[in-house]
Amino acid sequence: MKRTWWKEAVVYQIYWRSFNDTNGDGYGDLQGVIEKLDYIKSLGVDVVWLNPCYESPDRDNGYDISNYTSIMEKAGTMQIWETLLTEVHNRGMKLIMDLVVNHTSNQHPWFLESRSSLDNPKRDYYIWRDPKADGSAPNNWRSYFEPSTWTYDETTNQYYFHSFAVEQPDLNWESPALREEVYSMMRFWLDKGADGFRMDAVALIAKPEGYPDAENPADISYLSNNPGVHEYLHEMHENVLKHYDVLTVGELGFIKPEDGPLYTGEDRGELNTLFHFEVADEMPTWDMLRFKEIQTRWYEALKDSGWNSQFLNNHDHTRQVTRFGNDREFRVESAKLLGTLVHTLPGMPYIYQGEEIGMTGVRFPSIDDYDDIAMRNKYRDAVAEGRDPQEVFESLLPLSRDNSRTPMQWNTSENAGFTTGQPWIKVNPNFTQINVEQALADPNSVFYYYQKLIQLRKENPVMVYGDYFDLSEGDAHLYIYKRELDGVRWLVILNHADHESEFILPAGYNDANKQLVLANYADVTGDESIDHTTLRPHEARIYRM
Repeated sequence: MKRTWWKEAVVYQIYWRSFNDTNGDGYGDLQGVIEKLDYIKSLGVDVVWLNPCYESPDRDNGYDISNYTSIMEKAGTMQIWETLLTEVHNRGMKLIMDLVVNHTSNQHPWFLESRSSLDNPKRDYYIWRDPKADGSAPNNWRSYFEPSTWTYDETTNQYYFHSFAVEQPDLNWESPALREEVYSMMRFWLDKGADGFRMDAVALIAKPEGYPDAENPADISYLSNNPGVHEYLHEMHENVLKHYDVLTVGELGFIKPEDGPLYTGEDRGELNTLFHFEVADEMPTWDMLRFKEIQTRWYEALKDSGWNSQFLNNHDHTRQVTRFGNDREFRVESAKLLGTLVHTLPGMPYIYQGEEIGMTGVRFPSIDDYDDIAMRNKYRDAVAEGRDPQEVFESLLPLSRDNSRTPMQWNTSENAGFTTGQPWIKVNPNFTQINVEQALADPNSVFYYYQKLIQLRKENPVMVYGDYFDLSEGDAHLYIYKRELDGVRWLVILNHADHESEFILPAGYNDANKQLVLANYADVTGDESIDHTTLRPHEARIYRM
């Protein structure tokens, strides 16, 4: 397998509206990102992923774009973005943009033209269909955010298609003119110096032929991974991507391991790497046996042809220490263990802002405190069906996207140092205990542990390119695995439990030849025997064997 800069990279995701506000309007901004670049660089990361900052009505926090080549006023200006890019590059890092080309805002000029008449030249930039004979929607599909993927438009008496919110009509990738518009926009950013794209919902760009009714509309996997998607991505690669040395990562919902090499195979000419969602979307709470099985299947599928990503949280998923760990008495140990997991398993590690200090999910008292359009729509629809409002609210709390969208916790000052104004969403009340200032003052903090993990990855190719072997199949709490490359063998030992677990060194490993690389409990020296030992709750160790 080829060795490349992006395979060796660690990515830091910035949800800028919740990162750092410099003008007091309650929203983070690009100038705020510039202010914190030294902090990000000190962590040791290589790539910054910036969530959408394009012009937008902001119905879905920037994922409803009305102009692909201008900057949203809340975020700043094009000049500030250009300064950000320069400052990122000056620190030896790279910047990737969020590419949202499955859909636009319904305020995008393309859509305004498209809906204006049946014969408008941009009519086929979007997906329009006649009603059924009874006037109902063209089929029974459900969208991610709404009861239907179809909205009736009285201007032309047709329905338009949207995989997400009503305000986010899907682009019609069957239109060659539309595809060229997209490729031109991509060149615009790459020619400015952007270092690649995280491609939002890109597995959805090809639609099922004929738009037939679904047997089970609630299982919306029919929206993704349809015939034609690979032809579109290959054309995108040939027309744009192959002419630049950039990182591309596709957000690929509802795909399986056998699909992975089709998107990221080095001989395919499509994408560099991918996000799959068998963990983040399909494993609501921690399930060690399922997690191990997922890791093994994806490793086997991609080890010879493709590249994976490792993440447990992002702007769409509850913070990992709350959802998959213990954010109470073992918050620090658990945050470090989960970090160990992400950085030592095969694939590219992603860090979501605040993860590196062990930020937690949040529980606000009322639906009115939440901004997440998906959560609010689900609440509205369920209550309209007659369900108890409090019961609905409680059911939506664990996986609300706002769990990960509360402002970055910088210090103990008002609003956690995020803004001098009224924050667009409430700050997590625990900011007085969990914040960057505290983390940087504590040599045993989650931050410094992450810093060590990233440095180890830079210095030890076994963490990047090493073969992976699960040595603990069937154990519901212990996760023991080996990474091995060119005679170098590392053993990762994790006790993902709130209780102690007995550990016995696997057969074939010589205890006398071990060397402790990293441990998340400060009193582990490396002199301890691990032939047969007891691991404490959420204990993590890495040994060179």
